Amino acid sequence: MKGWRNYLGLIISLTAVLALALWPVITGKDITREEAFTMLLSVALASSLNIFLGYTGYVSFGHVVYFGLGGYVGFYLMSAQEWSLWPSMLAGGLASALVAFLLGKAILRLRGGYFALATIGVNEAIRAFINNFGLFGGPVGMTLNFSVYKAYGGAREALWMSFYVLVALTMAVIIVSYLVRTSKFGLGLLAIREDEDAAEVMGVAAPNAKTWAYVLSALFPGILGALFFFKNGNIEPAPAFRLHLSIEMIVMVMLGGQGTVLGPILGGAGYQRMRGLLLTSRFFKDIQLAVAGALLLGIVLFVPAGVVGWVRNRFPKSRRILQ
Repeated sequence: MKGWRNYLGLIISLTAVLALALWPVITGKDITREEAFTMLLSVALASSLNIFLGYTGYVSFGHVVYFGLGGYVGFYLMSAQEWSLWPSMLAGGLASALVAFLLGKAILRLRGGYFALATIGVNEAIRAFINNFGLFGGPVGMTLNFSVYKAYGGAREALWMSFYVLVALTMAVIIVSYLVRTSKFGLGLLAIREDEDAAEVMGVAAPNAKTWAYVLSALFPGILGALFFFKNGNIEPAPAFRLHLSIEMIVMVMLGGQGTVLGPILGGAGYQRMRGLLLTSRFFKDIQLAVAGALLLGIVLFVPAGVVGWVRNRFPKSRRILQ
């Protein structure tokens, strides 16, 4: 019984994702599927960023670069090399992880605001490179031939397949996040978040730990990027490297509770639900990014631990459940 209780937080997190996934399956409506897809994608991206931001305390404003880079690599392999979706997704994830490893060795020497500014520069630099890279279509991007979807049962079936794959990937990200948080490696990352110098004195190899956390947090966005643009059927530099998506990912993590497993799930789903309401509002639709910025400021000032952190602090007995 005691061993089962140790996994209660993970079970609750996976149950929340499963409940969201069953919503469009029960209704059978395409519009519900698309709404759930957007929410699950946000949950997966926020959870992957949380592995780095939440556990190390390093704020990355350029994490969308791995989503876009993985999307481009996977899309190129599907459109130009006629690879199937599965190896293309894996290649997109591995390409993002490799770039994160190389960049991490350089920019993770920086701390605080200097690191945050460097991540913005990385995103803009890679976006400019892709924009002028002829193999990837330059500024016009690439488009999938509609016949590609025949191998997956047709366009409509491919959309549902993409949704089910996203559900599996979201659960995989959450499981990895949980395993990291409860491992010795995760304890080292949390020590870095509290006091990096003290962590190194206690024997934590901070440079290596930060780098591998950065690589792991970049792997899943690369896979998700390949899946997302396969579903869309086209890819362009501007949508692939949207800086405001990185900002939204940070808002999601902070809103739910950084450094927790459940937090990014609540933050990702809740933020996207709020964003959908704002976009359908005549007054708020043009200032929804401003609302996101104001929300982030409010969280940092008044609820820095996020929703899950606030509940854990208010009700200490919930800490075993809300991980």
